[in-house]
Amino acid sequence: MSTYRSSKQPTLEARASRRRSLDVARRVLETEASALSKLAANLDEDALSQALTALLDCRGRIVCTGMGKSGVIARKLAGTLASTGSPAFFLHPAEAGHGDLGMIVDGDVVVALSHSGETAELVALLPAMRRLGVVLIVMVGEPASTLGAEAEVVLHVDIDEEACPLGLAPTVSTTAALALGDALAMALLEERGFSAEEFASLHPRGALGRRLLRVRTVMHTGGQLPRIREDAPLAAVVEEMTDKSLGLTVVEAADGTVAGVITDGDLRRFLQRGPERHEQVRAAELMTRGPVLVSAEALATEALRLLEESRITALIVGDADGKAIGVVHLHDLWRTQMI
Repeated sequence: MSTYRSSKQPTLEARASRRRSLDVARRVLETEASALSKLAANLDEDALSQALTALLDCRGRIVCTGMGKSGVIARKLAGTLASTGSPAFFLHPAEAGHGDLGMIVDGDVVVALSHSGETAELVALLPAMRRLGVVLIVMVGEPASTLGAEAEVVLHVDIDEEACPLGLAPTVSTTAALALGDALAMALLEERGFSAEEFASLHPRGALGRRLLRVRTVMHTGGQLPRIREDAPLAAVVEEMTDKSLGLTVVEAADGTVAGVITDGDLRRFLQRGPERHEQVRAAELMTRGPVLVSAEALATEALRLLEESRITALIVGDADGKAIGVVHLHDLWRTQMI
């Protein structure tokens, strides 16, 4: 870990100033942590339950809105909701007053964030929201404010003070709103029964989604699956492996179960012995018995682990009856940026 140090020697006054600054930083963290503990202890479960009901009943989208720092938190809330199974987007309230209000339609639910509850750009939208008949949920520091009085559901972001030494910059209020928004989104996720697989499907290019990827989504199946019978001659083995280009072929017993596997390495080692018996040899003599199998429902990361531990480049995907249903290759995992 690199460490930056100035070439200038700090004066006693500079060191004292830096100490005061570090003390401020620590107090900010302590103040915000204390505010979150208070928010959790005083959580209005009735209001949160009403908000969940409104969001579950939503026939349209969830529209998150707010100005300034509250807008940043609202944008993050919209992203969290959308990525966890609840269609949502962010609407800038100033832009809404200049035409973007058309983004809100009947059946939507609006979630508005404002610490004061008097944000002019949001208050100006209230008549239009009433005309559209949308449900309004507000996250405010002042429940008795204009927004609080007009909303169907009020989530009180209750704080004692900002952590800013000047008492001005939004710090505790935005942290509390962020945490309450996360709490709402995760409670909604739970209500919807949103699964890890659904999460992965919404994050196909992200590291989180890749960690949840299943073998069935990357395996080769059907006509791509190389397979031969135990009594297949060498020529058939070579042809099947050449056609499918996966570096192996599954060897099946008479009942269709996996009897073994023949890899490129098995073929090379056999051919190095010389030309004798090429026409007489059968797949059963070339195969490795008891190959490693993986389930189609296994995580792709588990398949990668098996490949690395076994020092092989492909795995047979088997079903509950021991029959091959696919092959997953190391290259398939590379293409999905698993590693």
